[in-house]
Amino acid sequence: INAEYMATLIGKEHTINVLLPLFLALLKDEFPDVRLNIISKLDAVNEVIGIERLSKSLLPAVVTLAEDKQWRVRLAIINEVPLLARQLGATFFDEQLSELSMGWLSDKVFEVRSAAVDVVRQLAEEFGAEWARSKLIPKVLVISGNKNYLYRLTVLFAIKQLAEVVPRDVLQQLMLPTVVKMSEDRVPNIRFNCCKTLSAIIPKMDAGSVQSVVQPLLQKLHDDADADVKFFAGQALALC
Repeated sequence: INAEYMATLIGKEHTINVLLPLFLALLKDEFPDVRLNIISKLDAVNEVIGIERLSKSLLPAVVTLAEDKQWRVRLAIINEVPLLARQLGATFFDEQLSELSMGWLSDKVFEVRSAAVDVVRQLAEEFGAEWARSKLIPKVLVISGNKNYLYRLTVLFAIKQLAEVVPRDVLQQLMLPTVVKMSEDRVPNIRFNCCKTLSAIIPKMDAGSVQSVVQPLLQKLHDDADADVKFFAGQALALC
């Protein structure tokens, strides 16, 4: 389907009345390749009918596809979230898409979780530091208590990404304490990823916090029984 050509050719009214219902029907097709193809055409339809109309029509389908059994379909939907959020604003996202997006951080497929981390960063950039502080980051950090260590690990990946776009005070006051707490995790993979996370965020912190919080923590981790934890703690200490 050349959606952009068709939508432009038949105009806004016919796109809404004819093409959009066809898209919605195909989003429910039994074959995942069909669903993926349709998702890839959403931008073209948006150009003609506008994001507000599109989002209202598609939101139920988006919610359904967010839990599609095919992970590539879930991934494709994730990649549409920044567009929806950018056009419709923080209030709409908080009401309609926030819970959905946070759920992807705990998806069973790594590629989906990784894409969700990238979306988290894009949302923080789009809506700003205060929104990230109050609406986004607390929901991300809650996952650090998940029983599945792979989901806990996603929190560290998200912290590294968010550290690139949030102010220093948000990093040090809100996210650093979670890294400190997670450094005591029973799973060595979590502990050495705490070291890697600290390596990434040390350059963004003030010297006082590095000396009073990070350095003593890394010295403790450098004495860890796990060889990988010791190694990455040593690398991070070299940055202090």
